[in-house]
Amino acid sequence: MSTPEELRYTEDHEWVAAGEGETVRVGITEYAQDQLGDVVFVDLPEVGRQVDAGDAFGEVESTKSVSELFAPLDGEVVAVNNAVSESPELINSDPYGEGWLIELRVDDASSLDSLLDADAYQRVTGS
Repeated sequence: MSTPEELRYTEDHEWVAAGEGETVRVGITEYAQDQLGDVVFVDLPEVGRQVDAGDAFGEVESTKSVSELFAPLDGEVVAVNNAVSESPELINSDPYGEGWLIELRVDDASSLDSLLDADAYQRVTGS
C-alpha cells in the first residue's frame, strides 16, 4: 500500500498535506479506504466550522460500515471537497489526490510536527 513520504498521518488513518501558509489538506489513507471497502457516502462539515484535534468532523459510509472522520489538528474548515460528496468512490480510486476531504486553516502550523511520518504510520498499520 502506498504511504507517501511527504504527508503526515494520524493513528485514526487520516493523512495531512501541508499547503499554503497555515492551510492543510486532509483525507483518509489508502489503508483506511481498503479496510472500509467501497465508499458509498461521505458526510463533510460546513465551511467555517471550528474543529479541535480528535473531534469527529464527518463520516464515511461504505458497503461494510460507517466510520467517523477525526480532525488531525485544531483549526477552521476553509474548504470541503464537494466532488467526494457527489462521487464518494473517489476516496477508493484516488485517496491521496482527488479523494481529499477538507482543508483546514490550522491554529498552530508547528502542530503538524506532532503527527506521524510515513515510517511511523507504516508501523501502526503493520505494512
